[in-house]
Amino acid sequence: MSTFTAAQEVTYSQTIPATMKAAVYRGINDVRVETVPVPEIGAGEILIKVAACGICGTDLKKIHTGSHSAPRIFGHETAGTIAAVGPGVTNFAIGERVMVFHHVPCGDCFYCRKKTFAQCPVYKPAGVTAGFEPSGGGFAEYVRVMDWIVRDGGIIRIPDDVPFEQAAFVEPVNTVLKGVKTLNLQPDETVLVIGQGPIGILLATLSSRTGATVLTSDLYPERHAIAAGFGLCHPIHAATENVAERARAATEGRGADAVILAVGGNALIRTAMEAVRPGGKVLLFAQTQHGEAAFDPGAVCMDEKFLFGSYSSSIDIQHEVEQLVFDGYRNGFDLTRLISHRFTLEQAVEGIHLASNPSASSMKIIIEHENTESSQINHGA
Repeated sequence: MSTFTAAQEVTYSQTIPATMKAAVYRGINDVRVETVPVPEIGAGEILIKVAACGICGTDLKKIHTGSHSAPRIFGHETAGTIAAVGPGVTNFAIGERVMVFHHVPCGDCFYCRKKTFAQCPVYKPAGVTAGFEPSGGGFAEYVRVMDWIVRDGGIIRIPDDVPFEQAAFVEPVNTVLKGVKTLNLQPDETVLVIGQGPIGILLATLSSRTGATVLTSDLYPERHAIAAGFGLCHPIHAATENVAERARAATEGRGADAVILAVGGNALIRTAMEAVRPGGKVLLFAQTQHGEAAFDPGAVCMDEKFLFGSYSSSIDIQHEVEQLVFDGYRNGFDLTRLISHRFTLEQAVEGIHLASNPSASSMKIIIEHENTESSQINHGA
């Protein structure tokens, strides 16, 4: 059994092992499955036994760029079961099925008052860890959830009829819905979503719920086929068609009212600016690394095109997100259809490699334990 801080006051569900497996980031492009201590918990904290964790593009960028110090354990799209509760925890109980946000805002600072929660000083540090510098920790068997995350709304209960895999989408759906809301789309408008990976499909699907006409662009016909299963029926085949010309052709020559860039390549910012109409909006959603990009500043000034971004989640829309993901699962919005590959924790490095080198057949990639509700671990397409 792990020796917890204030162990006599920590309530745990069973004999918690002293060690666990985790995918540990050791440096640029260097992730190893290692045996590490199960994290100890203290007052106000909980321990979650991880059932499923999605691999997110932001984690991959950290692994490949060395933007964060090593060692760390990444993974933040995490769902599982409460295995232990620390002293003072009264609102959660052992055995509850939950998902966890690794960031929550303070709610009181200048940025929170301005509803720019991702810029809150309390929001920026991760409050979930599997060891080392807190970094989400979902690529491990257990994660420690710190007191302010538990206290301030970072733990969401999962209904019994909703699988862990679906619940693991709560965090990314929040980020997507936040971005879509910034566009204030109207039913008579047309939006172009560039990129139809899992995030691009989510952006396009939630955009379509506003009543707007949604055009989708991607290099791979296979991804358009998956998007069609979510009701997205205006594909642009970027490998053979001019995306900006197609957007203008669909809008009486004006260009799309809004363009969402769901691909990290900065070169596509110019494409997005060319595809949007004068007075339209371009939303950068995947540009999560600093750098430089070329675009025509005259398009912003004289053509009055808006270029802006959306990053991370918003606690203000959390209830709406829960309804989307949980009620949606019961009503046809089954996000597990976006999962193309499942890997056990032992093979997390293989999963990270595949996610880092996407193909036409790879979509959302999940790391999970074999004893979860999913049908089976699937390493193939």
